[in-house]
Amino acid sequence: MTIAASTVPAAMRIAVPERIDETALARFDRGAPVVDCDGETMGTRWHVRMALPAGGDAELLAARVQARLDGIVAEMSHWEPSSLLSRYNRAAPGSWTALPPDFAAVMEAALQVAERSAGVFDPALGRLTDVWGLGPRRRDAPPDEAAIARALEVSGWRRLALDRPGEGVSARLLQPGGLWLDLSGVAKGYAADAVADLLARAGVAHALVGVGGECVGRGMRPDGDPWWVDLETPAGIALPALRVALHQLAVATSGDYLRGAHTLDPRTGHVPYGAASAISVLHASCMMADAWASALGAVPIAEARDLAVREGLATRLITRDGAEWLSPALSAML
Repeated sequence: MTIAASTVPAAMRIAVPERIDETALARFDRGAPVVDCDGETMGTRWHVRMALPAGGDAELLAARVQARLDGIVAEMSHWEPSSLLSRYNRAAPGSWTALPPDFAAVMEAALQVAERSAGVFDPALGRLTDVWGLGPRRRDAPPDEAAIARALEVSGWRRLALDRPGEGVSARLLQPGGLWLDLSGVAKGYAADAVADLLARAGVAHALVGVGGECVGRGMRPDGDPWWVDLETPAGIALPALRVALHQLAVATSGDYLRGAHTLDPRTGHVPYGAASAISVLHASCMMADAWASALGAVPIAEARDLAVREGLATRLITRDGAEWLSPALSAML
């Protein structure tokens, strides 16, 4: 996403949420200074633009944000050998791994989207991303069909069992044997939500949070505008800009326009043919926006359109030849 100013070029389209959340205007202060801070996480950068309340310490808040993100990486990164996720991937068949609250929340959401999408989104495709060289182990050539078949045999969200006993008791995740998790299609969105929640608990009710290309907007800017972001458009494609008011709203964008083909259809184990070049999803939860953007990027465009309409997702799809499709939910926001 591109953080935008309040001025609007004549050719620009504007998308706004259905209503203003009055509870989000608590602690609104027109005199609050707007402060930026950023850092590194998950192989990308995070950025926070916040209306700093009186007495707020921007450096302390930035340090707390970095610590929060470091904690999420330590749990859910498939790039870090010492992470909890990596330890789960190495666990013995039939063993249960206790999950901290963050990990459990992500798994619950991931399995929900996996079920709703009939496996188009799948948190258990780590073996597939590995054989394609899309994880820590790089590959010089695409895998052969035998390697893909072997990866598919031990993959799949239906092999997972998440046990959530209740409040005060840790959730557990069953390792059925040989299965590898890969949460890269949902973790950045969750991280953006987590940072926004951390800031809110620290008294910062008005902020724009970005982790990579995933963004969350809370409250309003001190000048009374919402937090504006421009949806990303692949280079070389001429489309009128689409600016979104992120008021109690999040956006995630997926696709192959920056890093090339890196999305797999978990059902086939192959790069999807005819998928969109760029997919943006707006949602109240950045975690859900991230997961659904990942899902819609894993299938041909016609299937992605049908899925977005069925789920009522505010979505923009851009094809490789520059055609644009807006879902009914997003069109209603223009």
